[in-house]
Amino acid sequence: MSRIRGMRGYLASSIAVTCAAALAFPLAVSTDAAAAPPAAESPTTDRATPDRPASERTARARPETPSTSTTSAETTTSAEAAAGTAVSAPAASAPATDRSIPGSTQSLPLAPLAPPAPSSGDRTLPPTSAPASPAASAQGLPRRDVRRFSLVGVVWDNPDTELHGSVQVRTRASGTAKWSLWQDVDTHNHEHAADPDTAERTSGRVRGATAPLWVGDSDGVEVRVQAEADGRPRTDGRAVAGDPLPTGLHIELIDPGVDPAAEPPPQASGVDTPRGNVLTAEAAASSAVNADLAPLGATAIPALSQKQTEADLLATRGETAEATSAKDKPGAKDRPGPKDKPGTTGKTGTIGTADAADPATGQRVKPYIGARPRIVTRRGWGADETLRERNFSYTKTVKAAFVHHTASGNNYRCAQAPSVIRSIYRYHVKSSGWRDIGYNFLIDKCGNIYEGRAGGVAKPVMGAHTLGFNTNSMGIAVLGSFGAANPPAAAVKAIAKLTAWKLGLFGANPKGKTYLKSGGGNLYRKGKNVRLNVISGHRDGFATECPGGRLYAKLGKARATSARYQGR
Repeated sequence: MSRIRGMRGYLASSIAVTCAAALAFPLAVSTDAAAAPPAAESPTTDRATPDRPASERTARARPETPSTSTTSAETTTSAEAAAGTAVSAPAASAPATDRSIPGSTQSLPLAPLAPPAPSSGDRTLPPTSAPASPAASAQGLPRRDVRRFSLVGVVWDNPDTELHGSVQVRTRASGTAKWSLWQDVDTHNHEHAADPDTAERTSGRVRGATAPLWVGDSDGVEVRVQAEADGRPRTDGRAVAGDPLPTGLHIELIDPGVDPAAEPPPQASGVDTPRGNVLTAEAAASSAVNADLAPLGATAIPALSQKQTEADLLATRGETAEATSAKDKPGAKDRPGPKDKPGTTGKTGTIGTADAADPATGQRVKPYIGARPRIVTRRGWGADETLRERNFSYTKTVKAAFVHHTASGNNYRCAQAPSVIRSIYRYHVKSSGWRDIGYNFLIDKCGNIYEGRAGGVAKPVMGAHTLGFNTNSMGIAVLGSFGAANPPAAAVKAIAKLTAWKLGLFGANPKGKTYLKSGGGNLYRKGKNVRLNVISGHRDGFATECPGGRLYAKLGKARATSARYQGR
């Protein structure tokens, strides 16, 4: 009987996923047929990118390609393969765009700017090089009216080219004449990406990009990008420009859309019920991989108590809490548990062997795992599942968690967090060319936890968050910028709760060390085995400011709290 109970683990079976997607698709067709047409393109924009399904989009110099075959680090289980099949079949013959969350991306090219006049009084930017070659030193966009947007970022053609310089924007609040002060956009974002030589990185769609910046509801924009000077003075007193700016610079203006079916605020308690029968096939597949944790179409995965979490994990091993407790008593007869190959996950894909078996006896032992926290699903924050690539990508296990900040600014309310996440999702997929949002999880300033990249919150989903170390790890991003601002205590506590649960599924000790093989980066050569903290900051794997000095300083506390939540 315990074996039968074990089948109710964290993962959906291939039958459940296939049936869920198949049943949901007719609902999606009727919904799209009744939906309103997309908003008309604004005549004030030079080039706007309409929101079309991935199969229909023809992006700038990066044509869409079908999902690539998996590598050894990107393994797909039978459940996910079934989900991919269920999604792919109908999408080719029916409009898949989810009109309930319209959103849009305006992409405007930047042009050379003349250097500021000495008498202009604008001292924000440093002096430029000679006016004869302004394209190499300064580009921008004069003030202009645009369609409404809430998040900005700058992209360029070659993802291997870094932007050495400054990017500044100012925006006008919608429906007003009020312009903001100049705001800096973090130019360093290439280290948040898929590993070199992976299918996602070599798709031909990836572009160079800054970090996104949340500016709030706006309908006007002005941009200026200045190349970094190399410090040598010219005879006329101006600084000599360093490396030229990347080619193909565009400002991306993201409207996250308003979800008319929004559920109660993220802080709501209890079990969140599905939001009606409006599931596209893609949305059904994304939800079905969490089907053993919450109902199909649920907006949140409910929290479990410590006892419930341990019981569910033991059930995936084919054991009961009572049997495990009996085995822990002195003099109990040893009984070997289910055999798993060392270093791999069990049949459920959720538990490694590090803490699962006593090395002396081989018997199963009580797990170290924290209570499962409440997690807002992709449906809960309003993900348009037609934007991402259809199939899901997996690694073998989760040995470490990398903590990030989104560098998108702290000027948002917790009620706006779903809009911020939808904006980052669009920026990662439509503007940067990634297969999905890069992070596995996101956390807002109030400590609410959100599902990131699709594939199942309990599974080892391959992310694009720490260049060189995405294999066998997960990425957690706190919404905000924490170089000069302290992270909220609620967010640090949420990191501890999430890691105590998710790392516990795979037998990892939050206070411990682990080895990850580098996929290539600016700190470690490709193929090098690197010893890292199980909970690391992004800067531990790549030379970057992320996750900001103030958040990085809190990781020691997060490790200790996470381990305590696991019962260590």
